[in-house]
Amino acid sequence: MPFTTLDAFQAILAAAPHADAQSKAGAEARNGSLTKPAGSLGRLEDIAIWYASWRGTARPTIEAPQVIVFAGNHGVTAQGVSAFPAEVTAQMVINFEHGGAAINQLSKNAGASMSVHAIDLDRPTHDFTEQPAMSEADCVAALTVGWDAVSETADLLVVGEMGIGNTTPAAAICNALFGGEASDWTGRGTGVDDAGFKIKQDVVAKGVAKFGNLDALQVLAALGGRELAAMAGAIARARALRIPVILDGFICCAAAATLEQAQVGALDHCIAGHTSAEAGHEQLLAALGKDALIDFGLRLGEGSGAALALPLVKAAVACHSGMATFAEAGVSEE
Repeated sequence: MPFTTLDAFQAILAAAPHADAQSKAGAEARNGSLTKPAGSLGRLEDIAIWYASWRGTARPTIEAPQVIVFAGNHGVTAQGVSAFPAEVTAQMVINFEHGGAAINQLSKNAGASMSVHAIDLDRPTHDFTEQPAMSEADCVAALTVGWDAVSETADLLVVGEMGIGNTTPAAAICNALFGGEASDWTGRGTGVDDAGFKIKQDVVAKGVAKFGNLDALQVLAALGGRELAAMAGAIARARALRIPVILDGFICCAAAATLEQAQVGALDHCIAGHTSAEAGHEQLLAALGKDALIDFGLRLGEGSGAALALPLVKAAVACHSGMATFAEAGVSEE
Protein backbone atom coordinates (compact mmCIF):
# COMPACT_ATOMS: atom_id res chain seq x y z
CA MET A 1 0.00 0.00 0.00
CA PRO A 2 1.35 3.44 -0.91
CA PHE A 3 -0.35 5.00 2.15
CA THR A 4 -1.76 3.76 5.44
CA THR A 5 -2.91 7.04 7.00
CA LEU A 6 -4.66 10.19 5.84
CA ASP A 7 -1.46 12.13 6.52
CA ALA A 8 0.44 9.80 4.18
CA PHE A 9 -2.25 10.26 1.52
CA GLN A 10 -1.96 14.03 1.99
CA ALA A 11 1.78 13.74 1.35
CA ILE A 12 1.07 11.89 -1.91
CA LEU A 13 -1.19 14.73 -3.02
CA ALA A 14 1.52 17.26 -2.20
CA ALA A 15 4.13 15.33 -4.20
CA ALA A 16 1.92 14.66 -7.24
CA PRO A 17 3.36 15.42 -10.70
CA HIS A 18 2.36 18.47 -12.69
CA ALA A 19 1.50 18.97 -16.33
CA ASP A 20 4.47 18.83 -18.70
CA ALA A 21 5.27 22.36 -19.87
CA GLN A 22 7.26 21.20 -22.90
CA SER A 23 4.42 19.01 -24.14
CA LYS A 24 1.96 21.83 -23.63
CA ALA A 25 4.14 24.21 -25.62
CA GLY A 26 4.51 21.64 -28.37
CA ALA A 27 0.75 21.07 -28.48
CA GLU A 28 0.13 24.82 -28.65
CA ALA A 29 2.60 25.10 -31.53
CA ARG A 30 0.98 22.22 -33.36
CA ASN A 31 -2.50 23.67 -32.80
CA GLY A 32 -1.32 26.91 -34.37
CA SER A 33 -0.17 25.14 -37.52
CA LEU A 34 -3.23 22.96 -38.21
CA THR A 35 -5.35 23.47 -41.32
CA LYS A 36 -7.98 25.71 -39.76
CA PRO A 37 -8.39 29.35 -38.86
CA ALA A 38 -6.87 30.17 -35.48
CA GLY A 39 -9.29 29.39 -32.69
CA SER A 40 -11.94 28.00 -35.03
CA LEU A 41 -12.38 24.78 -33.06
CA GLY A 42 -13.04 26.78 -29.92
CA ARG A 43 -12.86 24.87 -26.68
CA LEU A 44 -11.86 21.65 -28.44
CA GLU A 45 -8.44 23.23 -28.91
CA ASP A 46 -8.08 24.00 -25.20
CA ILE A 47 -9.11 20.45 -24.27
CA ALA A 48 -6.58 18.90 -26.64
CA ILE A 49 -3.73 21.06 -25.34
CA TRP A 50 -4.71 20.31 -21.74
CA TYR A 51 -4.81 16.60 -22.48
CA ALA A 52 -1.46 16.67 -24.27
CA SER A 53 0.20 18.43 -21.35
CA TRP A 54 -0.74 15.59 -19.01
CA ARG A 55 0.14 12.77 -21.37
CA GLY A 56 3.60 14.16 -22.05
CA THR A 57 3.35 14.38 -25.83
CA ALA A 58 2.39 17.16 -28.21
CA ARG A 59 0.46 14.72 -30.42
CA PRO A 60 -1.45 12.34 -28.11
CA THR A 61 -4.08 9.72 -28.86
CA ILE A 62 -6.79 8.18 -26.70
CA GLU A 63 -6.79 4.41 -27.00
CA ALA A 64 -7.77 3.03 -23.59
CA PRO A 65 -10.35 5.10 -21.66
CA GLN A 66 -11.48 3.56 -18.37
CA VAL A 67 -14.75 3.92 -16.46
CA ILE A 68 -14.92 2.77 -12.84
CA VAL A 69 -18.07 2.72 -10.71
CA PHE A 70 -17.78 2.43 -6.93
CA ALA A 71 -20.70 1.44 -4.71
CA GLY A 72 -21.26 1.98 -0.99
CA ASN A 73 -24.04 2.13 1.56
CA HIS A 74 -24.79 4.86 4.09
CA GLY A 75 -26.08 4.57 7.63
CA VAL A 76 -27.66 8.00 7.39
CA THR A 77 -30.32 6.59 5.02
CA ALA A 78 -32.10 5.24 8.12
CA GLN A 79 -33.24 8.81 8.76
CA GLY A 80 -35.33 8.90 5.58
CA VAL A 81 -33.11 11.01 3.33
CA SER A 82 -33.73 8.93 0.19
CA ALA A 83 -36.78 7.89 -1.79
CA PHE A 84 -35.28 4.42 -2.29
CA PRO A 85 -34.22 1.77 0.24
CA ALA A 86 -30.54 0.91 0.75
CA GLU A 87 -31.11 -2.53 -0.79
CA VAL A 88 -31.23 -0.89 -4.21
CA THR A 89 -27.46 -0.29 -4.08
CA ALA A 90 -26.67 -4.01 -4.22
CA GLN A 91 -29.39 -4.59 -6.80
CA MET A 92 -27.90 -1.93 -9.05
CA VAL A 93 -24.42 -3.41 -8.66
CA ILE A 94 -25.80 -6.64 -10.12
CA ASN A 95 -27.36 -4.61 -12.93
CA PHE A 96 -23.96 -3.02 -13.67
CA GLU A 97 -22.30 -6.41 -13.68
CA HIS A 98 -24.91 -7.72 -16.13
CA GLY A 99 -24.48 -4.72 -18.42
CA GLY A 100 -27.98 -3.35 -17.90
CA ALA A 101 -27.40 0.19 -16.60
CA ALA A 102 -27.06 3.48 -18.44
CA ILE A 103 -23.35 3.67 -17.63
CA ASN A 104 -22.79 0.33 -19.34
CA GLN A 105 -24.26 1.68 -22.56
CA LEU A 106 -22.44 5.01 -22.35
CA SER A 107 -19.11 3.31 -21.63
CA LYS A 108 -19.58 0.99 -24.59
CA ASN A 109 -20.56 3.90 -26.80
CA ALA A 110 -17.38 5.76 -25.79
CA GLY A 111 -15.16 2.73 -26.36
CA ALA A 112 -14.24 2.57 -22.68
CA SER A 113 -13.63 -0.43 -20.45
CA MET A 114 -15.88 -0.46 -17.40
CA SER A 115 -15.74 -2.12 -14.00
CA VAL A 116 -17.76 -1.88 -10.78
CA HIS A 117 -16.40 -2.17 -7.25
CA ALA A 118 -18.85 -2.77 -4.40
CA ILE A 119 -17.26 -1.74 -1.10
CA ASP A 120 -18.56 -3.43 2.05
CA LEU A 121 -22.22 -3.06 1.13
CA ASP A 122 -23.16 -5.18 4.12
CA ARG A 123 -21.39 -2.70 6.39
CA PRO A 124 -22.91 0.76 5.85
CA THR A 125 -21.09 3.82 7.08
CA HIS A 126 -22.21 5.23 10.42
CA ASP A 127 -24.88 7.89 10.69
CA PHE A 128 -22.76 11.05 10.67
CA THR A 129 -25.22 12.95 12.84
CA GLU A 130 -24.15 10.64 15.66
CA GLN A 131 -20.50 9.75 14.91
CA PRO A 132 -18.02 9.95 12.04
CA ALA A 133 -19.26 8.08 8.98
CA MET A 134 -15.91 6.30 8.69
CA SER A 135 -12.92 5.77 10.91
CA GLU A 136 -9.58 6.83 9.47
CA ALA A 137 -8.80 3.16 8.78
CA ASP A 138 -12.07 2.67 6.88
CA CYS A 139 -11.51 5.83 4.87
CA VAL A 140 -7.95 4.82 3.99
CA ALA A 141 -9.20 1.37 2.97
CA ALA A 142 -11.76 2.93 0.62
CA LEU A 143 -9.20 5.36 -0.80
CA THR A 144 -7.00 2.34 -1.48
CA VAL A 145 -9.81 0.54 -3.33
CA GLY A 146 -10.01 3.51 -5.66
CA TRP A 147 -6.25 3.84 -5.99
CA ASP A 148 -5.85 0.17 -6.92
CA ALA A 149 -8.76 0.18 -9.39
CA VAL A 150 -7.04 2.51 -11.87
CA SER A 151 -5.30 0.72 -14.71
CA GLU A 152 -1.76 1.86 -15.44
CA THR A 153 -2.55 1.45 -19.15
CA ALA A 154 -5.57 3.77 -19.08
CA ASP A 155 -5.22 7.09 -20.86
CA LEU A 156 -8.46 8.78 -19.75
CA LEU A 157 -10.49 8.10 -16.61
CA VAL A 158 -14.12 8.47 -15.55
CA VAL A 159 -15.17 7.59 -12.01
CA GLY A 160 -18.78 7.16 -10.98
CA GLU A 161 -20.77 5.95 -8.00
CA MET A 162 -23.79 4.08 -6.77
CA GLY A 163 -25.03 4.47 -3.23
CA ILE A 164 -28.58 5.09 -2.09
CA GLY A 165 -28.64 8.30 -0.06
CA ASN A 166 -25.22 9.52 -1.19
CA THR A 167 -26.34 13.01 -2.21
CA THR A 168 -26.70 13.62 1.52
CA PRO A 169 -23.02 13.06 2.39
CA ALA A 170 -22.06 14.92 -0.80
CA ALA A 171 -24.09 17.94 0.32
CA ALA A 172 -22.61 17.73 3.82
CA ILE A 173 -19.07 17.65 2.43
CA CYS A 174 -19.71 20.70 0.25
CA ASN A 175 -21.33 22.60 3.11
CA ALA A 176 -18.37 21.79 5.35
CA LEU A 177 -15.75 22.73 2.76
CA PHE A 178 -17.33 25.83 1.24
CA GLY A 179 -19.67 27.19 3.90
CA GLY A 180 -23.15 28.61 3.53
CA GLU A 181 -26.31 26.88 4.73
CA ALA A 182 -27.33 23.26 4.36
CA SER A 183 -30.13 24.39 2.04
CA ASP A 184 -27.54 25.86 -0.36
CA TRP A 185 -26.11 22.43 -1.10
CA THR A 186 -28.96 20.00 -0.50
CA GLY A 187 -31.17 18.80 -3.35
CA ARG A 188 -33.88 16.21 -3.69
CA GLY A 189 -31.54 13.49 -4.94
CA THR A 190 -33.64 10.54 -6.09
CA GLY A 191 -36.78 12.59 -5.58
CA VAL A 192 -37.69 12.78 -1.90
CA ASP A 193 -40.97 14.46 -1.01
CA ASP A 194 -41.19 17.72 0.92
CA ALA A 195 -41.02 16.01 4.30
CA GLY A 196 -38.01 13.96 3.26
CA PHE A 197 -36.35 17.05 1.82
CA LYS A 198 -36.68 18.86 5.15
CA ILE A 199 -35.23 15.84 6.96
CA LYS A 200 -32.35 15.76 4.50
CA GLN A 201 -31.50 19.42 5.06
CA ASP A 202 -31.64 18.95 8.82
CA VAL A 203 -29.38 15.89 8.61
CA VAL A 204 -26.81 17.80 6.56
CA ALA A 205 -26.88 20.71 8.99
CA LYS A 206 -26.41 18.41 11.99
CA GLY A 207 -23.49 16.62 10.40
CA VAL A 208 -21.75 19.85 9.44
CA ALA A 209 -22.30 21.31 12.91
CA LYS A 210 -20.61 18.24 14.33
CA PHE A 211 -17.71 17.76 11.90
CA GLY A 212 -17.55 20.80 9.64
CA ASN A 213 -14.41 22.26 11.23
CA LEU A 214 -12.13 19.35 10.31
CA ASP A 215 -9.42 19.25 7.65
CA ALA A 216 -10.58 18.33 4.15
CA LEU A 217 -9.55 14.66 4.23
CA GLN A 218 -10.98 14.29 7.71
CA VAL A 219 -14.24 15.76 6.37
CA LEU A 220 -14.22 13.03 3.71
CA ALA A 221 -13.97 10.41 6.46
CA ALA A 222 -16.44 12.01 8.87
CA LEU A 223 -19.16 13.04 6.42
CA GLY A 224 -18.50 10.99 3.29
CA GLY A 225 -18.91 7.39 2.25
CA ARG A 226 -16.81 4.54 0.97
CA GLU A 227 -17.69 5.12 -2.67
CA LEU A 228 -16.85 8.82 -2.35
CA ALA A 229 -13.49 8.01 -0.79
CA ALA A 230 -12.82 5.44 -3.50
CA MET A 231 -13.49 8.04 -6.20
CA ALA A 232 -11.07 10.40 -4.48
CA GLY A 233 -8.47 7.64 -4.33
CA ALA A 234 -8.88 6.86 -8.02
CA ILE A 235 -8.61 10.53 -9.01
CA ALA A 236 -5.41 10.83 -6.97
CA ARG A 237 -3.98 7.67 -8.54
CA ALA A 238 -4.76 9.03 -12.00
CA ARG A 239 -2.80 12.16 -11.13
CA ALA A 240 0.19 10.05 -10.06
CA LEU A 241 0.03 8.27 -13.43
CA ARG A 242 -0.62 11.48 -15.43
CA ILE A 243 -3.99 10.16 -16.59
CA PRO A 244 -6.50 12.95 -17.30
CA VAL A 245 -9.87 12.61 -15.58
CA ILE A 246 -13.39 13.62 -16.60
CA LEU A 247 -15.36 14.47 -13.46
CA ASP A 248 -18.98 13.38 -13.23
CA GLY A 249 -21.76 15.09 -11.30
CA PHE A 250 -22.40 16.45 -7.83
CA ILE A 251 -21.31 13.41 -5.82
CA CYS A 252 -18.13 12.81 -7.80
CA CYS A 253 -17.21 16.50 -7.64
CA ALA A 254 -17.88 16.60 -3.89
CA ALA A 255 -15.43 13.74 -3.43
CA ALA A 256 -12.93 15.45 -5.72
CA ALA A 257 -13.34 18.73 -3.83
CA THR A 258 -11.80 17.17 -0.73
CA LEU A 259 -8.60 16.62 -2.75
CA GLU A 260 -8.52 20.21 -4.00
CA GLN A 261 -9.16 21.58 -0.53
CA ALA A 262 -6.44 19.33 0.88
CA GLN A 263 -3.92 20.34 -1.81
CA VAL A 264 -4.46 23.30 -4.13
CA GLY A 265 -4.10 22.18 -7.74
CA ALA A 266 -4.91 18.53 -7.00
CA LEU A 267 -7.58 18.61 -9.71
CA ASP A 268 -5.54 20.27 -12.46
CA HIS A 269 -5.62 16.98 -14.38
CA CYS A 270 -9.42 16.96 -14.24
CA ILE A 271 -12.07 18.44 -16.48
CA ALA A 272 -15.77 18.71 -15.63
CA GLY A 273 -17.86 16.48 -17.85
CA HIS A 274 -21.25 18.05 -17.23
CA THR A 275 -23.39 20.26 -15.05
CA SER A 276 -25.81 18.11 -13.11
CA ALA A 277 -29.42 19.02 -12.39
CA GLU A 278 -28.74 18.19 -8.73
CA ALA A 279 -28.89 21.28 -6.56
CA GLY A 280 -25.47 22.54 -5.59
CA HIS A 281 -23.49 21.17 -8.52
CA GLU A 282 -23.30 24.41 -10.48
CA GLN A 283 -21.96 26.36 -7.50
CA LEU A 284 -19.61 23.49 -6.67
CA LEU A 285 -18.11 23.64 -10.15
CA ALA A 286 -17.73 27.40 -9.73
CA ALA A 287 -15.93 26.84 -6.42
CA LEU A 288 -13.60 24.38 -8.12
CA GLY A 289 -13.03 26.69 -11.09
CA LYS A 290 -14.34 24.12 -13.59
CA ASP A 291 -16.49 24.83 -16.64
CA ALA A 292 -18.57 21.83 -17.66
CA LEU A 293 -18.47 20.43 -21.18
CA ILE A 294 -22.21 19.78 -21.42
CA ASP A 295 -25.45 20.54 -19.57
CA PHE A 296 -28.10 17.96 -20.40
CA GLY A 297 -30.04 18.09 -17.14
CA LEU A 298 -28.68 14.74 -15.97
CA ARG A 299 -28.80 13.65 -12.32
CA LEU A 300 -28.34 9.89 -12.57
CA GLY A 301 -24.81 9.52 -11.22
CA GLU A 302 -22.99 6.30 -12.10
CA GLY A 303 -20.43 8.37 -14.03
CA SER A 304 -23.05 8.82 -16.75
CA GLY A 305 -22.52 12.51 -17.47
CA ALA A 306 -18.75 12.14 -17.65
CA ALA A 307 -19.07 9.08 -19.89
CA LEU A 308 -21.40 11.05 -22.15
CA ALA A 309 -18.75 13.79 -22.40
CA LEU A 310 -15.93 11.31 -23.02
CA PRO A 311 -16.42 11.24 -26.83
CA LEU A 312 -16.08 15.03 -26.87
CA VAL A 313 -12.61 14.76 -25.32
CA LYS A 314 -11.76 12.01 -27.79
CA ALA A 315 -12.96 14.24 -30.63
CA ALA A 316 -10.81 17.12 -29.43
CA VAL A 317 -7.70 14.94 -29.30
CA ALA A 318 -8.52 13.28 -32.64
CA CYS A 319 -8.75 16.64 -34.39
CA HIS A 320 -5.58 17.92 -32.75
CA SER A 321 -3.44 14.88 -33.50
CA GLY A 322 -5.04 13.69 -36.74
CA MET A 323 -5.42 16.89 -38.71
CA ALA A 324 -2.73 17.88 -41.17
CA THR A 325 -0.66 21.01 -40.71
CA PHE A 326 -0.63 23.69 -43.40
CA ALA A 327 2.81 22.50 -44.47
CA GLU A 328 1.78 18.82 -44.62
CA ALA A 329 -1.36 19.59 -46.63
CA GLY A 330 0.30 22.08 -48.96
CA VAL A 331 -2.24 24.70 -47.95
CA SER A 332 -1.26 28.35 -47.81
CA GLU A 333 -1.53 29.95 -44.38
CA GLU A 334 -2.05 33.39 -45.88
